Amino acid sequence: MIYILEDDTGIRELVTYAVESQGMTIAGYERPSDFWKAMETQLPELILLDIMLPEEDGLTILKKLRTNSKWRSVPVIMLTAKNTEFDKVVGLDSGADDFVAKPFGMMELLARIRAVLRRTEKEQTPEEYRIGAILLDIACHKVTMNGTEIVLTYKEFELLALLMMNAGQVISRNTLMDRIWGGEFPKENRTLDVHVRTLRAKLGDAGDMISTVRGVGYKIEAMP
Repeated sequence: MIYILEDDTGIRELVTYAVESQGMTIAGYERPSDFWKAMETQLPELILLDIMLPEEDGLTILKKLRTNSKWRSVPVIMLTAKNTEFDKVVGLDSGADDFVAKPFGMMELLARIRAVLRRTEKEQTPEEYRIGAILLDIACHKVTMNGTEIVLTYKEFELLALLMMNAGQVISRNTLMDRIWGGEFPKENRTLDVHVRTLRAKLGDAGDMISTVRGVGYKIEAMP
């Protein structure tokens, strides 16, 4: 099941028709109040979320989704008329899995939906990962060091989780960009480097466990 929260009736109906033509199930909502009622009844596999909405804007809704343990794992694709890099960074750093600017082609949207669903397929993975003093709890979306919680942004958490799930292995820049940002930014963009730098700073001395492999990517491993 896919939910679309979009107040433009024409766009909502067109997307609904396109998604259903691919054999997928979708429910459309014009107002956030109706969307929240549906979320209490059934969790979707994916949410298509507009930014400019009545009652409350899409970024506010996204933040509510990402701070609620029941909903935080549901992938979200933002549908918006805003198309500046700043708006994309705000949306993606707030927890969006992808960002599609209007006007968009239906074939592109369908491809992005399939890509996000592939990336977010549920896997049987441990709920906790520990390296040195760092403990990462997937279920609670929480990172602690020696019992003290480290506050990370959504993307910083995803970056640390991906590194810890593959501890000791080098993960290429392209893989990190694709898995965390969904290919939204050019591979030479400095977004990844900025996030690694802020993550290291928040982890203090433990940040030294994240090493740069020049020309390849990054890895994390316990210090000797």
